[in-house]
Amino acid sequence: MNSETIQLACELIQRQSVTPKDEGCQPLIADRLSQCGFDIEHMRIEDVDNLWAVHGEQREPFLVFAGHTDVVPAGDADQWRFPPFQATIDAGMLYGRGAADMKGSVAAFVVATERFIRDYPNHKGRLGYLITSDEEGDAYHGTDAVMQELTRRGEQIDWALVGEPSSTEQLGDVIKNGRRGSMLGYLTVKGVQGHVAYPHLAKNPVHLAAPAIEALSKEVWDQGNEFFPATSFQISNIKAGTGATNVIPGSAEIMFSFRFSTEVTAEQLQQRVAELLDQFDFEYELNFELKGLPFLTERGQLVEAAIAAVKSTTGREPELSTAGGTSDGRFIAPTGAQVLELGPLNKTIHQVDECVSVDDLNTLTEVYYQLMVNLLA
Repeated sequence: MNSETIQLACELIQRQSVTPKDEGCQPLIADRLSQCGFDIEHMRIEDVDNLWAVHGEQREPFLVFAGHTDVVPAGDADQWRFPPFQATIDAGMLYGRGAADMKGSVAAFVVATERFIRDYPNHKGRLGYLITSDEEGDAYHGTDAVMQELTRRGEQIDWALVGEPSSTEQLGDVIKNGRRGSMLGYLTVKGVQGHVAYPHLAKNPVHLAAPAIEALSKEVWDQGNEFFPATSFQISNIKAGTGATNVIPGSAEIMFSFRFSTEVTAEQLQQRVAELLDQFDFEYELNFELKGLPFLTERGQLVEAAIAAVKSTTGREPELSTAGGTSDGRFIAPTGAQVLELGPLNKTIHQVDECVSVDDLNTLTEVYYQLMVNLLA
């Protein structure tokens, strides 16, 4: 018979909460938490559903589980072994969109919380939930907006555990204790449109941009440090031309991305890009969009509690890592909170046939329970 964690994970997967939709996931979670004595607040911001729930009388310490109920689109359902929103268990694996990212983690934490409240109804401090339906999308009206409101209210989170799939080969082998910063750049190189047979009457912006792109791609932005790899620069999109074969385009639009370490600031990167572009003879427009600052949680109470929980449950000594993309932890860390990411294997996230081990979800439930005991019992 399936455990409570697996049953809840299946119920969540069966709700087609493609970002930014929630499709009833948060009310399901809120109902279970309210039965444990949590104070529930639904925070609808624009088209995004957010859940804020708190249990406990003492203000400090404050442990918050941060997660999301939205998922990326399933794509062509015919490519899946099982319907992506059916929640199918086969050969010990739970298949479905969001199984690993991250409805499985949400289910594990809810069930672990129910047990913890039963065992420790008068626990130290407070236990909270911050769940959004806008993590996989633009993320403007999700955790970021909720944190702004909580800061306005004077709320201070001490520890935040994000249930993102952090594990690589075995459950608990990696805990993410930081993330690189993320920044997008939008460069428009201006030329003069013309006929390809008369290039002397035109100015091709693609040709103008080519040496600048090469220079940007070869630039060494920093060397990284013991916690972060070196900052990376990648072109993600180039757009130019009218679609006609005989027209030199009038402009070229280039989108690029920085994933940056704590060795350099966003402002420094912006300045260095502009200085590099100024070395070339063309007119351009340059804009940036900062998606998240880098953050790092060094060894302390939260890290030690998480390592102990993994070790006592699985026997493994987890590795601390800052690799990978971004998470909503980037919106919580700037408030002074210690932030970690701990969840199931990330091998199939965003893929066809996304899946997670049933045994792993049950073990993860125990890890989360032990973490709460280590910090709040």
